[in-house]
Amino acid sequence: MGQKKAFALRLNEDMLKAIEKWAADEFRSTNGQIEYMLMKSLREAKREPRKKDGA
Repeated sequence: MGQKKAFALRLNEDMLKAIEKWAADEFRSTNGQIEYMLMKSLREAKREPRKKDGA
């Protein structure tokens, strides 16, 4: 995975609480859980980022 970039993400309180609970259940940080969810969605949609040559 390439360099990480920070940005603001607005979520409603109930959604954030559900993600935090899911993250805790799977021993991930909230940020790690969101990354996991996004990558899973990209894979399922066959839009996963391509790996650069030599990686």
